[in-house]
Amino acid sequence: MWGASVKNPIYTISRTDLQMTPIGYGCMTIGGNWSTDPWTSSEYATGRKALAAALEQDITLFDHADIYTRGKSERLFGELLAEQPSLRQRIVLQSKCGIRFADEPAGSPQRYDFSYDHIVASVEGSLKRLNTDHLDLLLLHRPDMLVEPEDIARAFDQLQQSGKVRYFGVSNHSPAQIALTQAALDQPLVVNQVQLSLLHHQLISEGIDTNRSNLPFNAAFGLLDYCRLHKIQLQAWGPLSGGQLVNFKDDAAANVKATAALVNQLAEQYGVSSEAIQLAWLLRHPAQIMPIIGTTNPSRIAATKEALRVELNREEWYHLLTAARTANVP
Repeated sequence: MWGASVKNPIYTISRTDLQMTPIGYGCMTIGGNWSTDPWTSSEYATGRKALAAALEQDITLFDHADIYTRGKSERLFGELLAEQPSLRQRIVLQSKCGIRFADEPAGSPQRYDFSYDHIVASVEGSLKRLNTDHLDLLLLHRPDMLVEPEDIARAFDQLQQSGKVRYFGVSNHSPAQIALTQAALDQPLVVNQVQLSLLHHQLISEGIDTNRSNLPFNAAFGLLDYCRLHKIQLQAWGPLSGGQLVNFKDDAAANVKATAALVNQLAEQYGVSSEAIQLAWLLRHPAQIMPIIGTTNPSRIAATKEALRVELNREEWYHLLTAARTANVP
């Protein structure tokens, strides 16, 4: 639940003692390019400035994955922790595992891997790169079609008992996938990180389509309600739609133009940035969704904190949904 202070609200993830501010920072691109080449001096400077801006905005959750810029993002963050050891006690550090690149080893395809060996090895690698002795949260990145939940359970037991991971969750998982995994675990799954934004609103708006005909099959139907029911925190990756509502092109889709116009109108009305309105739309939902922003632009990072000053009313919230859907509710 949100803390009482409007100025600096605090979120506590259910079934944990982890407290954090309502907006997290995603470290996917702070390491620069996705090649195996080292980061350039310019990429390094960009990454460090982005982290400094996030810390200046009092962001406390930092989201990683073992694959982000092939480990360079974790290494860059690890340098920051090595320089400022006291920072570790003031932040919540989260990483993800399970995605494997093609040709590692040579000849192998890109794939998902929730085997015991890979989960444990992945965490060991993340801890080394991050210069820390433990992760506060470990998420399984994308569903492995060859998953054996008992393997996950064995890995989680070892990681928790050794003090290397405190709590666990998933990312991009459906209700059935979460339930299958949870049935084998002694630890609760406390987070599900999913793509969610005004332009990727399906997990929110699908409730409108209940009992309507001629709709495509959706394996994740009911995910939002499932996570609320089971006290699983929803984290939203891509909450700003990749900047589409800030710098849309002339040939942008009708819903992008309509949504951008309304976002800008509300931003002017509230005296905040357009980014703040987009995040406020997610924060207004009673599921207490946590946006994970990923921009490396310091001014855009600073603009996001303005979202905490905005509480959209019901009419404004539905106006935005209608624009994004290009349709009224049924």
